[in-house]
Amino acid sequence: MKLSIKIPAILVLFILSSSVISAQKKDYKAETYYGLNFGVTGSKVNFTPSIAQNYIQGYNGGFIFRYISAKCLGVQAELNYSQRGWNESNGLFTRQLDYIELPFMTHFNFGNKFRFFFNIGPKIGYLISEKTLVDLTTSSSAIQHITDADNAFDYGFCSGLGFLLNIKGQVFQLEGRANYSMNDVYSNAKSAYFDTSNNMYASVNFTWLIQKK
Repeated sequence: MKLSIKIPAILVLFILSSSVISAQKKDYKAETYYGLNFGVTGSKVNFTPSIAQNYIQGYNGGFIFRYISAKCLGVQAELNYSQRGWNESNGLFTRQLDYIELPFMTHFNFGNKFRFFFNIGPKIGYLISEKTLVDLTTSSSAIQHITDADNAFDYGFCSGLGFLLNIKGQVFQLEGRANYSMNDVYSNAKSAYFDTSNNMYASVNFTWLIQKK
């Protein structure tokens, strides 16, 4: 039931974004950018029943493609490596989850050489590895301590806010982004222990882009 509700919501956002961009493409010289981004993440897992947590710090980074086809409006696609996970408040257990993710966002910008911008859109991801960073528990039987992730596939939404400076076709930008996953790390079947276990994380990234002439 959850899958049938959430996937259409992502598709609707993508279709609406594409329609708006197509409608505004009139006599505008398109801008194309390629580049790299790198930054830090702070993440938790939204467990139900709840588990007291602190944010775990990680890193993310990857490749960016941005195409601005109308005044103040475009699209942005990325291919990123992202570290997520959770850090239990008692200090006894920390696990890191490593994902490859693909966000596809609508890009809004305001300005010329110096711009403020806003990105929003869906993303998908795939868990490529997981590891326990801290385990000071003694013979724990807790599901999150003894069981690997059930679901490798991940999907959700992300939105970011930032500013950039374009210097002769080279763009330097800083962005803060919030990410919310709609798929659970562990099984949410009726017989499973966790009702929810979705990733929630924020990131701050520095990006370097080159404008295609």
